[in-house]
Amino acid sequence: MIHIDGSHGEGGGQILRSALTLAAITGAAVRLEHIRANRAKPGLRPQHLTAVRAAAMICNAVVEGAERDSQTLTFTPQTPPQAGTYVFDVRDAAEGGSAGATTLVLQTVLLPLALADGPSRLILRGGTVVPLSPPTPYLEQVFLPVLFEMGVRVQLTHRAWGFYPQGGGELEVEIAGRATLRPLDLTERGAPERVAGLAFVAKLPSHIPQRMSDRARAVLTQAGLPRVSIEPQHVPAPGVGAGIFLTVEYTQSRAGFVALGRQGLPSEQVAEMACRELLDHHRSGAPVDPHLGDQLVLPFVLARGVSRAAVSRVTQHLLTNVWVAGHFDLPPARVIGEEGQPGMLIVGE
Repeated sequence: MIHIDGSHGEGGGQILRSALTLAAITGAAVRLEHIRANRAKPGLRPQHLTAVRAAAMICNAVVEGAERDSQTLTFTPQTPPQAGTYVFDVRDAAEGGSAGATTLVLQTVLLPLALADGPSRLILRGGTVVPLSPPTPYLEQVFLPVLFEMGVRVQLTHRAWGFYPQGGGELEVEIAGRATLRPLDLTERGAPERVAGLAFVAKLPSHIPQRMSDRARAVLTQAGLPRVSIEPQHVPAPGVGAGIFLTVEYTQSRAGFVALGRQGLPSEQVAEMACRELLDHHRSGAPVDPHLGDQLVLPFVLARGVSRAAVSRVTQHLLTNVWVAGHFDLPPARVIGEEGQPGMLIVGE
């Protein structure tokens, strides 16, 4: 039994999700304590409980402690990950509905099912673009293309957008299975080629996405980035929502940044928030944005060979994910660089 302290490092749900992913793949039994101890509401929230149930379903795990607000969990896989058709709805773990992040549930089971002996189809319902989680456009434009380079084949369809607090979004995901992960070197990014963006709203006036688009285009063009194109768009969603997602594409890499609107925050400020993050990353010279850095740890430790990624900023999430992976019998991962500064993730060396 592998014992993991859920209060270590950033002390959030990432420790739980990464442990579940690696347990499902390796077959190792894990016991997590102090789950999400560093959060205002510690323990398992609906999206975390959904991730536990999803991971347990795909490997027929025996689970103890899978309850709302539980801070202790034992997870013992009984089979390798099983390909199949699955439906995971965050609302099933919450009274009165939830906008819990479907993208985080997806990341928990994606790699196990990618390595399973056959194709899988997932339907995930809940929040699809919500705070403190990768928005679905980020997975589509940044994370999944990197996994494709490593040998993972995934098709994602964003059928309905789910915003906080209503949720109600839906993703359809097809995973080919039978993947063999290849190592990857992400240490050079090349010259910037273009910036593509989407200023999105649901159930709001058309001037709002247009204002976000116009402001972002002006800021990024003035900063000297080429071929800036940002599309204002109304998206299908059961609730009200707004935000902007930007992808900067270089000859050898790409990076993504999001800012979400909220009541009382002008559209121009939403656009400027995303632009500020993009420009901070651009000035660093690194190919990998801070959000992608920690998401690369698990595919890197599962690949055969040496992988490297130069990140524009070392985050607590990256350091914590490396720490979690170190509990399993997998290639060693390490980070060169201080938190808050540019650094390098190296695995298998």
